[in-house]
Amino acid sequence: MKSVKNRPIGIFDSGVGGLTVAKSVRKKLPREKIIYFGDTARVPYGNKGKETIIRFSREIVNFLISKNVKMVVVACNTASSFSLEELKKSYKVPVVGVILPGMKEAVKETKSGRIGVIGTKSTISSRAYDKALKKAGGRKYKLYSKDCPLFVPLVENKFSHDRIAYEVAEKYLGSLKKKKIDSLILGCTHYPILKGIIARVMKGTNLVDSSHAVAEEVKKVLKEKGMERTRGKGSLKCFVSDDAENFRSISGIFLKEKVSVKKVVL
Repeated sequence: MKSVKNRPIGIFDSGVGGLTVAKSVRKKLPREKIIYFGDTARVPYGNKGKETIIRFSREIVNFLISKNVKMVVVACNTASSFSLEELKKSYKVPVVGVILPGMKEAVKETKSGRIGVIGTKSTISSRAYDKALKKAGGRKYKLYSKDCPLFVPLVENKFSHDRIAYEVAEKYLGSLKKKKIDSLILGCTHYPILKGIIARVMKGTNLVDSSHAVAEEVKKVLKEKGMERTRGKGSLKCFVSDDAENFRSISGIFLKEKVSVKKVVL
């Protein structure tokens, strides 16, 4: 079991956004080694079909398995929406997604039972959060969804603290404000970077950052299976399918540190 404990955790996303999840996992489990894969050659996943996303996800998990990971975290909301169940059936290692942990957190936090979720068009149209709500809380809660496609390019082009980001947020979130939600799930790994602006628009609304909930879930699963690494120093190695230099530059928005990045062909 000792050798299993020392194996890395694999985390993947369609691009750089999943680093918010990697950051939370590192904070919660500082001794763990993490291998992160960003599919930068094929980002975004938000405009791809289900079968394509499942195929991409399998290719990435095969790569992570080749790196001897003990667990896989699907840090991409779109990939979680479409491929999570397939991956769980296909691989022996535990596979954790971002959707159910975020929904469980929102259900725990809401007082009114009125929950909102924002995400990419694919994530919202998949109704994955509606399904997660049934698993997490059932019919006594009401879910309101809104796709916010411009949020990702705003973050990646470093407009996350700009007036334009605030105006876009006001435009997107106006309908959710009218629904009087008290908890809002940030249903995309990029969105925590916009948390300050979203909080200004959605005054008094509890913002659920799924990355924290996912880190809790990862810790819980590793502990239950006796796979948590309790000694040694943690590490983060990043792999991408294209443009390692650009990934390295944008990763600073998420991690505030330099990271090791290598381009690989799947």
